[in-house]
Amino acid sequence: MLSQEEKTLARECLEMALECGAQKARVSFNKSSMDMVATLNGEVDKVTSCLDSSLEICLFVDGRFGSFSTNRTEKESLRGFISRAVRTVRMLAPDPCRDLPAPERVAKNAVTGRELEIYDPAILEMTAERRRQMALDAAVASSEGKGWKTVSEEGEYSDSCELSYIVDSQGLEALQCETCFDYGVETTIEDSSGDKYSAYWWTSSPFLSKFDASTCGKTALERAVAKIHPKRVRSGKYNMVVFEDVASKMVSPILNALGGYSVQQNNSFLLDSIGKQLFPKGMNLVDRPHIKGNTGSRLFDSEGVATKEHDIIREGVVQEFFLNTFTAAKLGMEPTVESAIRPALLPFSPAGPVPAGMGVDEILKLCGKGIFVTDFNGGNSNSATGDFSYGIEGFWFEDGKILKPVSEMLVTGNFITLWNNLLAAGDDSRQCKSKLIPTIAFKDVDFSG
Repeated sequence: MLSQEEKTLARECLEMALECGAQKARVSFNKSSMDMVATLNGEVDKVTSCLDSSLEICLFVDGRFGSFSTNRTEKESLRGFISRAVRTVRMLAPDPCRDLPAPERVAKNAVTGRELEIYDPAILEMTAERRRQMALDAAVASSEGKGWKTVSEEGEYSDSCELSYIVDSQGLEALQCETCFDYGVETTIEDSSGDKYSAYWWTSSPFLSKFDASTCGKTALERAVAKIHPKRVRSGKYNMVVFEDVASKMVSPILNALGGYSVQQNNSFLLDSIGKQLFPKGMNLVDRPHIKGNTGSRLFDSEGVATKEHDIIREGVVQEFFLNTFTAAKLGMEPTVESAIRPALLPFSPAGPVPAGMGVDEILKLCGKGIFVTDFNGGNSNSATGDFSYGIEGFWFEDGKILKPVSEMLVTGNFITLWNNLLAAGDDSRQCKSKLIPTIAFKDVDFSG
């Protein structure tokens, strides 16, 4: 946890800034620790321990603005640092759009840092030996099967703690504490022809008692084996099902296009989209930042503005941009929050309500025939037009059943067109992810092989 001395130091930095001539200021004290044990083929390969703390101060001086950071936290050193920073800001051009958020907009309920129940004190009891054993227990012994053998298994166990404390000259004081226990593994196999295939799987939890990595290695191995002898499919338009583990690739460009900086720079394919139905009726994208016990939940953003559950897209209609104090002033609009904290795509089916837990199997049956995308390999998207081109890996399916792996194919299109061809969104998003995006399906998607 953040000590009382560290909190006091942040408040003293705020006072120093005002004493040095700033009219307003915000101080953010960030502290993190991470311990990691990496394994290679069931043996410890690398051990890492990191402890980092930094202090960021935003200064509003004579109508000018500057942001500075340092990892030196000695009081006397900070006094000189802040004094020089204020002098530097005075040399900058005035910017009337820079300001602290209005006091009524900031978080009032982030007092202990534990309100969202994503801090586990068990992290304080972790030892080097226990971390080593957890990494080794999660590893899978080398194995082989019909026509293949394991080449390598690279696993990585880690536990971390992140703390963020924000104060400003208008009375803001907010604290966030979050722990994470994480394991990921990449398995590489070789088939009888000497071709190699790799796959990755992972899990995480804020709580040690709910953390279970026992099936990660098995899942990664199964995914690698399933890739053996991929085929190309003839170019054409097909139904596309996107696995929940990579489905955020289809949602993130929408969120980025709704970001204040993209809109303010005219670099967004969703300019002038507020209140317009650009997506299919029934599509709902919401922000759920307050789910207790879930990784990434937050009561405030980096300005200290209070977060809340809200609609991003409701029934296909765009509801808002993500505007911090600066971008809102630039655009002459009301500020919101700087970004989506935990965006969630809600279940969707043109046939009516989606059954609880609907996932890959049900969606494959719904789509009948097409390409099931499980990985994206490179490619890019144009944030101004919404056009995209991604390399993909996955499987060809018919009658709802996976028949063969496919690779070395491109999927291309435009995000507005793609989403208006939405067939289904499942109810299988993983709670350990920051974006709650389920398995999704689209019709008439362009593939080239």
